[in-house]
Amino acid sequence: MKLSLDGRSIETHRDDKVLFPGDGRTKADLIAYYRDVAGLMLPHLENRCLTLERYPDGIDEPGFYQQNYADHFPDYVTRRPLPTADGDDTVDHIVVDEPAALVYLADQGTITFHGWLARADAPRHPDRLVFDLDPADDDFRVVVDAARLVREVLELSGLVPFVMTSGSRGLHVSAPLDGHLDFDAARRLAATLAEAVVDRDPRRFTVAQRKAARRGRLYLDVARNAYGQTAVLPYSLRARPGAPAATPLDWRELSRSDLGPQRYGIANLRRRLARKDDPFARYASRARRPELDRDALARWRRGG
Repeated sequence: MKLSLDGRSIETHRDDKVLFPGDGRTKADLIAYYRDVAGLMLPHLENRCLTLERYPDGIDEPGFYQQNYADHFPDYVTRRPLPTADGDDTVDHIVVDEPAALVYLADQGTITFHGWLARADAPRHPDRLVFDLDPADDDFRVVVDAARLVREVLELSGLVPFVMTSGSRGLHVSAPLDGHLDFDAARRLAATLAEAVVDRDPRRFTVAQRKAARRGRLYLDVARNAYGQTAVLPYSLRARPGAPAATPLDWRELSRSDLGPQRYGIANLRRRLARKDDPFARYASRARRPELDRDALARWRRGG
């Protein structure tokens, strides 16, 4: 199949290859999805190093992660060399700056796009803070309760929180940053806020990284707030049956009884977008510098 996007000519291959066997979804379906949502995804992709989650033989076969730029990529897939976290090496990273690059990588069997929390031109200064709310079981209400508390502490810090389904198990709550903080400071802030949420309800929430120590509690994961770490990007599909998507939400949607982490995906997300504005449309414009009032946070964590 030949496609034309913004003056680029793209030839796709093996379009009838089934990537989601349980649903009969093919590579052509994957390509069409990413072509249709490219305009919404690009603000979150541009100038951001990516890790690709690729399943060229479908999700029932082994997949792999790729962060290194491949020499066979066309020139409209951008190469960005950056040092590793220890500074001992350099990696040529993958960046998507235009719709053709997104579609090309979908043709390569990329199902999920994970992105750094910093832009490639300021890689040690994150432009977003991310909380991954990972439940111990299928009780989604505890995820919603945690998200609302994370929203409160972010607002208490002068930040503007956003929420999306992960397309996997839980929710991601994030806040755009103005780039003033480095990763060490951002991670300390995220850890402080997560610990405050746990203090509000230690029976249901934890920041324990070891699964054995969580004892059935929801895990507030802030570890991805670090140099070179990634988070799934808005509107990215996940390599799960049904091809669910990481879907931006309005905060009021958390009250919906039919909401779950895989509520939207390849089958219904475009229909949703035809009826609803993008909840993340103003994401970048809401970037703020956090101003944490520790006395106010101390009162909040006591329930005051």
